Amino acid sequence: MTASGSPRVYDGRPVEERRAERREQFLAAGLAVFGEHGYQGTSITMVCKAAGLARGQFYEHFGSREVLLLAVYDLIQADARRAVVEALAEAEEADAAARARIAVRAYAGSIGSNPHRARVSFVDIVGVSAEVEKHRVEQREIWVQFVTAELKHTRGADFVPAGGYRAAATGFIGALMALVHQWSSGGTSAELDDLIEVLTRFLISVM
Repeated sequence: MTASGSPRVYDGRPVEERRAERREQFLAAGLAVFGEHGYQGTSITMVCKAAGLARGQFYEHFGSREVLLLAVYDLIQADARRAVVEALAEAEEADAAARARIAVRAYAGSIGSNPHRARVSFVDIVGVSAEVEKHRVEQREIWVQFVTAELKHTRGADFVPAGGYRAAATGFIGALMALVHQWSSGGTSAELDDLIEVLTRFLISVM
């Protein structure tokens, strides 16, 4: 902000707007380059070249390549949750089995149908460092809470699945991620339908 309280402007545009735009460029470049070459095969120079921005600008937003990886991973997970929420919102009156199928298809479509998103989510994020692993587990916990809330919404607050909510939701999330990862590497639409049916039956069984 300037002394007058107005946003700082550079080349006719607010500085913060330009910063936000550059960050989005780096995120898009990170997804593309990580998705194509893998985290270990990617350098900051490659990301900057893909973004069309300078190395100094990279460090204005991300302290390291690992920080960018986490930001890209978080973006993928947030987009997937948004896709599931929007899909379920359009099926509010559907029964439990239908809502399960809709949710799984939305998740698979958001992550599994994009090879770059799938690679970052299921391959590159694993085993990078203790800090990245901690972050991955925290993101998985968000999904566990999401599934728990959906179970309670569908069956009512008094219902408790066998083994408790945490075990049921964690088991489902593990199966979901493993099967979508498997399908993402070239699966057909028929195989996606089979995947959805397996996961729907899994979810219904705990409900």
